Amino acid sequence: MSGEQGRVRVDSWLWSVRLLKTRSAASDACRGGHVRVNDVRVKPSQPVKPGDEIRLRVGGRERIVVVERTIAKRVGAPVAAECYIDKSPPPPPRELVPMPPVRDRGAGRPTKRERRSIERLFGRPPQP
Repeated sequence: MSGEQGRVRVDSWLWSVRLLKTRSAASDACRGGHVRVNDVRVKPSQPVKPGDEIRLRVGGRERIVVVERTIAKRVGAPVAAECYIDKSPPPPPRELVPMPPVRDRGAGRPTKRERRSIERLFGRPPQP
């Protein structure tokens, strides 16, 4: 099966266009139900063709891409970016998380008072 003429497996295509790091990660995402082609959950062997819409949930973020070209071999990032149209929503802004308090080495365990202030900082209910 040559890369640009025919259909390509969805797991191979996701790996080829660098949406996932490894082909096995792409297969696992398909098996786990995190990949949809045209709003249908697919198996790793599902073929994709130009015009298909692929929804992929990876890293807590949903990626929506439309297939422009099918390729079977992994290519460089600039060429891979030409193989799909990215319609994903922008990533959510990073929340400013307060840094956890840092204890000096050798300071020992926190006291009961320090532990309660740490619990309050993280928004957890105090434990007896």
